[in-house]
Amino acid sequence: MILNISGRTDIVNYYSDWMFKRFAEGYVFSRNSLFPNSVRRYELLPDKIDCLIFGSKNYTPVLDRIHEITERFNTYFYYTITAYGEDIEPGIPDIDTSINTLLILSDIVGAQRVAWRYDPVLLTERYTVARHLETFEYMVKRLASHIDRCIFSFVEMYKKHETNLPELIPITADEMDEIARGLGGIAAKHGLILQTCGPEENYARYGIQTSGCVTLDILGRANGLQFRDIKHKGFRKGCHCIESRDIGALNSCLNGCKYCYANKNVQLPRENYMLHDPDSPLLIGHLKPTDRLEPGAQKTFLKREAWYGR
Repeated sequence: MILNISGRTDIVNYYSDWMFKRFAEGYVFSRNSLFPNSVRRYELLPDKIDCLIFGSKNYTPVLDRIHEITERFNTYFYYTITAYGEDIEPGIPDIDTSINTLLILSDIVGAQRVAWRYDPVLLTERYTVARHLETFEYMVKRLASHIDRCIFSFVEMYKKHETNLPELIPITADEMDEIARGLGGIAAKHGLILQTCGPEENYARYGIQTSGCVTLDILGRANGLQFRDIKHKGFRKGCHCIESRDIGALNSCLNGCKYCYANKNVQLPRENYMLHDPDSPLLIGHLKPTDRLEPGAQKTFLKREAWYGR
């Protein structure tokens, strides 16, 4: 199985003590976001997990201890660094601080296991097409030789953005094309693999890949693994990513990004954070009498000979 830490919230940035304790104790509980009374138990053991994927906007809290995990597990790290400041991402370090942290992470885990996410791309009066291209090139010059690839996507328009992000300017197809062409040219100039995430327009004409950002091919090459050829549906229409299990929880990220898809509003994550217990197997709260706890499916995606070789 592929275990995600985490697409629902920034565990690395805000819940790292809990994360390391779960790995030390060897198991974790994950509550189903659609059926809250359904809880799965996953064994955090190398022979039960093909690869761990991490996603965060600040890896500083784990740099001193991440070796405790990478020495035991196959891993891949997604680091989101965008062009935005505190006006859009109030809880995120500035660009240069984030870049320096990524460089340290890359030195620790290896460039082949680190992908940089430049997403979502959105427009406001401050963050124009020109500013995106200028900032992207500045970042590529510093990061290109320290990462496996860069992944970008355009912001998805949600109703809540009218309240949370009123300065957002709807992006047109022509603007998307202009940005994709510019990003593709910059990436090519610096020898960086660039690809889209999710159901974006096909920009292969600009040298941009569309194969999916969490694929068995990417994870396999990064860790020297051989996976079976598995058909899968992705997470949404147009997605090419392999299925994974997430141990995070919605409405629990304190980054405060105005474009956030995982938080319903600003207040709910603060309330849920107060329910967090570093000693609980669940990220938020504890197991309830009405919960149905069951073992999570942990089938391997590895080829049989690779699996027997563990």
